[in-house]
Amino acid sequence: MINTMDVFCEIPCLTEYSKKFSGIVLQKKWFKSADKRIIGQYLQKFIIYNSKQFNFLGVQPFIVGSDQNVSIAFRTSSFIGSIPLRASDTGKQIGDFVVTPRFSGYNRYEDYIEILNLLDSEINPEVIDSLPLASGKNFRPPLYLEAVKYIKALEDLIRLNWRKFDNVERISQEPSGQVNWKKYSNLEYKVENRLKFPVRKNVLSEYHSEYSEIRFVFDICKKEILSANTPLSIKTTFRYKLNFIEEKLYNHKPKQTTNLSFKYSDSPTVFKCKQQANKILNFNLVDSTAWKVDFSDVFEKFVQHIFILVAKEIGGRLHTNYKFRANTKKFYSWELKHIEPDAIYQKRNLLVFIDAKYKSNLYNKYGNSENLKDDHRHDLHQIMAYTSFSKSKSKNGILCYPSEVLESKTIKFQNGINEVANTITIIGIPLKKEVLHETKRLLINEIIRIEKLHSNPKNS
Repeated sequence: MINTMDVFCEIPCLTEYSKKFSGIVLQKKWFKSADKRIIGQYLQKFIIYNSKQFNFLGVQPFIVGSDQNVSIAFRTSSFIGSIPLRASDTGKQIGDFVVTPRFSGYNRYEDYIEILNLLDSEINPEVIDSLPLASGKNFRPPLYLEAVKYIKALEDLIRLNWRKFDNVERISQEPSGQVNWKKYSNLEYKVENRLKFPVRKNVLSEYHSEYSEIRFVFDICKKEILSANTPLSIKTTFRYKLNFIEEKLYNHKPKQTTNLSFKYSDSPTVFKCKQQANKILNFNLVDSTAWKVDFSDVFEKFVQHIFILVAKEIGGRLHTNYKFRANTKKFYSWELKHIEPDAIYQKRNLLVFIDAKYKSNLYNKYGNSENLKDDHRHDLHQIMAYTSFSKSKSKNGILCYPSEVLESKTIKFQNGINEVANTITIIGIPLKKEVLHETKRLLINEIIRIEKLHSNPKNS
């Protein structure tokens, strides 16, 4: 059970403006030796003391009000994770600041796992050196997240013929190879043993000690995935995979280990599996420190995955992360050497530029925050810069934001001087596996609409 004294606050990612935390209430709970009359100064010190951690997690604190009515609020970004905090009055460690995924499910990581399995992708947490989290293991990524990654790596490994040479001693009828003469001399006095030579030979086999260690880690992961710690949907998804792998490893007896060593001869597949195995073995030995995962990477890959399905169904080709490279005689240190849309849909001479932004705009449709306006202005200018690479007079872009519900709207910008039009379609996409089919249908309709306008520009 989580001790609430270990958590300063828990806020979802993409929160534009959190609830206000009263300075007086914080003083009573966290800054007990602070002077109530100047609590605003202590809140300012609190932000300064923890600025490195807040910057790491992409959290922006705000001080609101003054004197006895002062309070603090927070804006979160695309990162989820946990950071330890220090008190402003004593400098000592207090509770952790926790940013959770913006999902409505009971388990905070259940949708996350389903999406990563769908994408066949991996997003690794980023960590920094910090104080141990006050909440310990409660708010770090759970073990089943690492176990799932190991199962996927092991699936790739068992498709290979991972054979190694084992140096074994066998009895031979002739003294060929490395003979254990000392052992032979102790037995050769018996006539029947004189043609029995104990010889050591290198034998190529799949049944080697490293595979046995891999099997040992598999048993740990299987137990964790099938335990009560793991959401039911993930158990259901992986039960078949676990049975399949166990059948493949049936003849490999587990060999207990605390670390799998790496060798120069290891293939990339073997290396990846060993690396993930060591994460499992060391999971309970690693201190829980500040960590984060960037959900913008997850959202970008999710959007690309949907558009790949769209391109397969209606024809055309999807270019993902295509780079437009800059060409100049001299680059300044602050210049971009290329620009890169998340995807470009191409069908004959039609180009539709696609950019995914994991930002809070569609969660705050009627918010007046300058941050929201600046973010959208930047996103709009960026997608319109990408569309400038289209030869057609009518240029098209799709800007994708996360949203509570699936939605779309179209904005058309017309240049009155030369009649060039730039049409940007904003799509709100829930980051959930169950909306995949509905989202695909919506995007297919949008692409077909754009195709018709492209072929008959007068109708626009």
